Amino acid sequence: MAIFRKDPCGFFCILMTYGAVLYADYVVVRWIILQTMQGSLWGSVHVFLFNTIILLLFLSHARAVFSDPGIVPLPTHRIEFSDSHSDGGSIAPREDWTICTRCEMYRPPRAHHCRICKHCIRKMDHHCPWINNCVGERNQKYFIQFLLYVGLLSMYAVCLVAWSWYTDCQGCAKDKRIHETRVLHSILVSMESFLFGLFVITIACDQFVGIFSDETMVEQVKKQGSFRPRKPKLALLAEVFGRGHPVMWVFPCETGQRYTVEPILNYDV
Repeated sequence: MAIFRKDPCGFFCILMTYGAVLYADYVVVRWIILQTMQGSLWGSVHVFLFNTIILLLFLSHARAVFSDPGIVPLPTHRIEFSDSHSDGGSIAPREDWTICTRCEMYRPPRAHHCRICKHCIRKMDHHCPWINNCVGERNQKYFIQFLLYVGLLSMYAVCLVAWSWYTDCQGCAKDKRIHETRVLHSILVSMESFLFGLFVITIACDQFVGIFSDETMVEQVKKQGSFRPRKPKLALLAEVFGRGHPVMWVFPCETGQRYTVEPILNYDV
């Protein structure tokens, strides 16, 4: 039930992300590797590794964008609020379910309403314009992978730029305009990589803090997870990344069950 949001801010952030990544790829391949490592085996290795990270970045980002974040489907009947406490008690299908007044329905524990998506999202962390989607139970893994790949790509780009200027390049072009263009692109991609890398690593750290504390960002703000029983860190990671082998956690694919599916009751009120 994934829906691509028609949010102008989301469109802009996605275009900005893809533009920045493709620009970094252009600079690293055209102005760093081909200028300083032309004819070298290391040049081919770096081109392959750099573009492999970009491929994984695009795949994880696409899955974060188009995956269902955990939308709670609407029931066949909406709540009549005048009857929601009939006979002096709640008629919620579960004791720990809550009412969403916007969707006019009961929702399972840890689900919250997103005003942009206009749905209740299971284990909602936040709505992220960089993926034009909510980060929730079903796509948090891909969102974190996207952050880590951007951080890794940023560090890789900075290292290649630094190495290209540190080493004595015998085969570099002597043309002044080419040299100046290379300097300009190197400065721009280094600034871009530093800023984006610092930004995504900060967000990724917040995500892991939330995972290990078993609290989403919404729950931290509302102080709703303070009394939840603590679980082992590996179990908390498995809830997000899957119960398959940890080596598979770095790939943007399903790696075993990551969440418990609760049936949504079509209750009558």
